[in-house]
Amino acid sequence: MGKRSRQRQKNQNAGRDDRDNAGWGAGYADIVKENKLFEHYYKEQGLVPEGEFEQFMEAMREPLPATIRITGYKSHAKEILHCLKEKYFKDIQELEIDGQKIEAPQPLSWYPDEQAWHTNMSRKIIRKSPLLEKFHQFLVSETESGNISRQEAVSMIPPLLLKIEPHHKILDMCAAPGSKTAQLIEMLHADMDVPFPEGFVIANDVDNKRCYLLVHQAKRLNSPCIMVVNHDASCIPLLQVDKDGKKDILFYDRILCDVPCSGDGTMRKNIDVWKKWTTSNSLHLHGLQLRIAVRGVEQLAVGGRMVYSTCSLNPIEDEAVIAALLEKSEGALELAESSADLPGLKWMPGVTSWKLMTKEGQWYSDWSEVPSSRHTQIRPTMFPPKDPEKLAGMHLERCMRILPHHQNTGGFFVAVLVKKAPMPWNKRYPKVRKDVSSRSGAQTGISPAASTPADTPCLHPEESKKEVEGDGPEGNVNREVEEQVPKGPSLAQETGDKQDRVCGPPPTKKMKLFGYKEDPFVFLTEDDPVFTTIQSFYDISPDFPKLNVLTRTHEGKKRHLYMVSKELRNMLLNNSERMKVINTGVKVWSRNSDGEEFGCAFRLAQEGIYTLQPYIRSRIITVSVEDIKVLLTQENPFLSKLEDDAHAQAKKIGMGSIVLKYIPNPSNTAEPQCPIQLCGWRGKTSIRAFVPRNERFHYLRMLGVEVFRDKQGLGQNRRDGEKEEKEGVEDEVGKNVEEENGAAENEPEMDLENGNEDRSSELKT
Repeated sequence: MGKRSRQRQKNQNAGRDDRDNAGWGAGYADIVKENKLFEHYYKEQGLVPEGEFEQFMEAMREPLPATIRITGYKSHAKEILHCLKEKYFKDIQELEIDGQKIEAPQPLSWYPDEQAWHTNMSRKIIRKSPLLEKFHQFLVSETESGNISRQEAVSMIPPLLLKIEPHHKILDMCAAPGSKTAQLIEMLHADMDVPFPEGFVIANDVDNKRCYLLVHQAKRLNSPCIMVVNHDASCIPLLQVDKDGKKDILFYDRILCDVPCSGDGTMRKNIDVWKKWTTSNSLHLHGLQLRIAVRGVEQLAVGGRMVYSTCSLNPIEDEAVIAALLEKSEGALELAESSADLPGLKWMPGVTSWKLMTKEGQWYSDWSEVPSSRHTQIRPTMFPPKDPEKLAGMHLERCMRILPHHQNTGGFFVAVLVKKAPMPWNKRYPKVRKDVSSRSGAQTGISPAASTPADTPCLHPEESKKEVEGDGPEGNVNREVEEQVPKGPSLAQETGDKQDRVCGPPPTKKMKLFGYKEDPFVFLTEDDPVFTTIQSFYDISPDFPKLNVLTRTHEGKKRHLYMVSKELRNMLLNNSERMKVINTGVKVWSRNSDGEEFGCAFRLAQEGIYTLQPYIRSRIITVSVEDIKVLLTQENPFLSKLEDDAHAQAKKIGMGSIVLKYIPNPSNTAEPQCPIQLCGWRGKTSIRAFVPRNERFHYLRMLGVEVFRDKQGLGQNRRDGEKEEKEGVEDEVGKNVEEENGAAENEPEMDLENGNEDRSSELKT
């Protein structure tokens, strides 16, 4: 037995070594990148321009370049870009490994302001050069700090096409793992001088576990305007808000509908797709995709934009869904012309004709050809509209399909929809809806005033599971609504439970919750005793929104205090019974028992310092670049180590939590040109910064201090007399660790390969 186990272990280790040494696409040597059915299917569909099919297939077999994106909303973005170009990319251009010149990273031509870059460097090459190892550590550290995001290039397109502005209410329907969500948050915070933009992002995912991955991604951006919820996107509930003293339904200005798909555009990254690909994948997913898209446009405000996207090239999942949506909308929706929005991006226009193939190889061009035995798997919405005039009016050529060989990317499909009027099934029978919704309102506690024609057709999760291969809810809903047209006065009594669910508001019975039970979100009152000492200790300005502060416990001492924007507070208070919130808000204060003797039991948290600092009027020390270097490289420096100005300020402040603030000097361009704010602690004779390790490294790099650990993590170039950091920063009164629900473990090493961005059915459904 022992011998066999040792042999098995040896084989496993050998496989791992082969994978490490093979670079990109390694570890998949046994997977042959061939699928005749795939080639036959896409040749017949004619999606690839004539004469380019071989190039297309060759590109699909090549490994995908790694792409990184600099988070654009922080004023630090320009500093990070400067650091990348001057410190890393310049050196890489001159580098040769094994006689081969390394290709330096290049900016994506179509992404604004050089904020996204791609590189073909493999892990094998990185490990052969200390210079590249340094670049790798830079990426790991900045990713953990939320300043850089690993993201597939085509995945960056949908948020750009949404044209986000700071006042927009945004819904991300299928958000995990969260790279696109992070883009949405960045755009919302375009103006860093506004701590609470009017807009917000609600990021939803059906998978409870993946919601926590989403939380981890979003938390790195430290925004008070993001909420993560856990629902089936095809039946995500309508939310209520208080507006001018009345209940109103929330409509979103922007919706990202990045649906689960077969993922055949990700073959360069997810090599398993080569052997698993079959035409039946798209047939199974079409109904679900259409239901999610329908639910999205129902909740979209008139005049709003929804981007529908997949990482599949298949027209059954792409144009067929869009065509069905446009046909059912009866003119309420139109495809937007987006060709000028991303200059430099190469894409193919959407197609107006396509065929359908079963896994046995049978082709169908029209619904009339489909035998009745196939009607459960193949639906009419999978085919192009018959009427040439109607088809031309849809302008399906405005859809965008990105082919891998055109710009060395993955495959992708995206369409931008603009809502011109309420959906026809929302306004067709307003009286019916009023009766039904007023009855269900009595059961749910929702006031009848909240019921509007937007209380839309929505199937229960149980029903949606039964109808995964159906023709989308709207076909059945319209049919069922028509059957319910009142023939007498007592419609409310006649409609049964099932009909109630279909054409009324979201489900009336108690919502079933799956996954972890979340701690409650409890808002503090304006006269909460917690504020008394906080107000006086930090001299909080009168316009500080106390009502936006919340905690996660009903009983006992409040351990952490979080802040959300007033819009998210409005939603939390009005929808606690109808939505499952996983996480929201940014931590601004943490309890520090030892702090009570200095005047306040709560110390500032670094996560929320940029949100909170505009309201703090005391306990602020203005520091210089040299002061920050001392604070971030020395464990517990004496006050005398600070420069004279900062030293004088510190002596006037009593012991306890402080803000360390750097204000850029426009006349000295050698120093960082963005503000820096750090949490600190003023001790009896010393001062220190409470900043997590990766953020320390980030700020030091911006100040020109080289930060590099050797492969054992033991050595680091620092100034004389500094102590090596162990597990991040331990403060004098408690460890600065993440304790919020769903925080993922820190990743010790980052692959340069892109994270899983696809919405493959294996992951998402």
